[in-house]
Parts: sequence; C-alpha cells; structure tokens
Amino acid sequence: MKKYIITFLFAAVLLIAGCSGDKGDGKDAKASDDKLQVVTTYSVLYDIVKNVAGDLAEVHSLVPIGTDPHSYDPLPDDVQLTTDADIVFYNGFNLETGNSWFQNMIETAGKSEEDATVFRITKGIDPQLLKSGGHKGEPDPHAWLAVENGIKYAENARDALIKIDPDNKEKYEQNATKYIKKLEALEKEIEKKVAEIPEEKRVLVTSEGAFKYFSAAYGFHAAYIWEINAENEGTPDQIKSVVDLIKEKDIPGLFVETSVDPRSMETVSNETGVPIVGKIFTDSLGKQGEDGDTYIKMIEWNVDMITKGLTE
Repeated sequence: MKKYIITFLFAAVLLIAGCSGDKGDGKDAKASDDKLQVVTTYSVLYDIVKNVAGDLAEVHSLVPIGTDPHSYDPLPDDVQLTTDADIVFYNGFNLETGNSWFQNMIETAGKSEEDATVFRITKGIDPQLLKSGGHKGEPDPHAWLAVENGIKYAENARDALIKIDPDNKEKYEQNATKYIKKLEALEKEIEKKVAEIPEEKRVLVTSEGAFKYFSAAYGFHAAYIWEINAENEGTPDQIKSVVDLIKEKDIPGLFVETSVDPRSMETVSNETGVPIVGKIFTDSLGKQGEDGDTYIKMIEWNVDMITKGLTE
C-alpha cells in the first residue's frame, strides 16, 4: 500500500510540473539551443559528467549541494527535468534508495536503463560491502571518494554520452581524456601526501562509514559511528563502540562530514577528549565559489585536511 501511495504522489508531482511548463527559472525544460539535456542525481556526479559533456550538454543536479542524497524528496522541477532529460546518471550502489525516491521518480518519468535513458555510473567498479544494519552485504555507495573510481565514473560517462549522442563521439572522447589526465595527476599527488602520515596514524574516524574505498586505495583503516546514512545514526551503542576504538588506537583527530549533523561526533569528541580536526566532503561538493566546489577540489581538500589532522 505504501508503494502505491508514493507512486500516486509522484504522479501528482509530475502533473503539477507539467502544468508549470518550466524548470523554475522561467525557461523551457529543453534548452533553446537544443543541447543534450542531462540529469545527475547529486553534485559529485554533476561535476564529473559536466567535465565530460563540456558545452554539448545542459547538465543538472537534482539533490542540492549540502543535502544528503541517500534520502531526498524530489520537487516538481526535478520530476520535470527528469522527464525531459535525454539521459539520467545515478550512482547506484545503495545511494539513492531512501524512500525509493529515485526509482519512483524514474518510473513516473517513463525512463529505464533498458532504453539507455538511465545510466548507473558505477558500472565496472568492484563494490566494498556494507557490514551492518538493514543493508548488510549490499554495496557501499561512496566509490567516488577513491580517485581510481572517479576515473571510472568519467569513462562511464563518456561511453554513455556517446551511446545517446554518437554524432559527438570525438568531442566526448577529447573531453574525457583531458579530464582523466587531471584525475591521474591528482591520484599521484594523493599518494605523495599520504606517505607523510605514519602508518600507525592512518585511522580515519568519521560520522558515516563513507571512506571504505578511500581507505582501501590509500592505506587507511576506516572507523565510523554509523555505517551508512538512512540507517540508525548515532545510537548509544554506536558511539560507545567508536569511543572504545579511539581510546585503544590512541587516535589524534576526528573528522566530521559537511553534509552530516556534527552532534554525534561532538559527543564522541567530548567523551574521548580527542578534537575534531576538520570537516571533510563525502556526499556533496562545496557551494560554488567555496572550498571543495568541484570533484577534484573536494578530494584535494579532504586529503589536505586528513594529512594535517593526523600529523600535527
């Protein structure tokens, strides 16, 4: 019954959006110059896809910057954009599953992966698996936090755009090659900076367990209060478990994510006497013009913050 109610609500939202006839900015959903219309579910995908699409597409992000993409309530404009899009990119790997918001919206918009109008950008990536809660054994979604996977996202974006717009294949390939070279240079820089952190200090404590891929790629131990947003977050047992680990490992600093309520980590800090040494990015870029406002800048910020926090 709940599924039918949600589907009905999405249909109602679509009707409202259709009556409005625009994206909320006074423009038709299709751009006047007939550029490819591309929708991404959240800001990290937006930036990666935008770099590959270049000026051939209008790229939109559904989930606003600073908002958790695990659980999102789409607006009428989001449904209209998705309906009118030539292709929709989503992360998958258990990210956009809260309240089934993405699946319901895709169904309402009449799109599917079978007709190539919907594309999961994590294809070809070996998932890290969740270890607790209702999603135990399912993929952890935060693959983009390891740059080797960010490169795969860019390659997948290139291939999907070529499939939907083969006339511009050469341009997509050129854009992707240029962007991937930047990501490869970033990967080398990360390895250099991480080498500055003594191995015994490479324990990364965050609120959400979002850094499994990052930790596996760069030699850290990932610790956290809860494993994934939309599960139980900051329970007494979770806090006790991470507090005990911090005391055992003599960890020098804690980190809190920009898109997460800091109160649970503040409690951990108070109980251990270990300071929160920085904010880092996980599920969202920074606001335009601020720190971390591109995928490359968010990764650079994270690595700089983690290096500083665990060595000083």
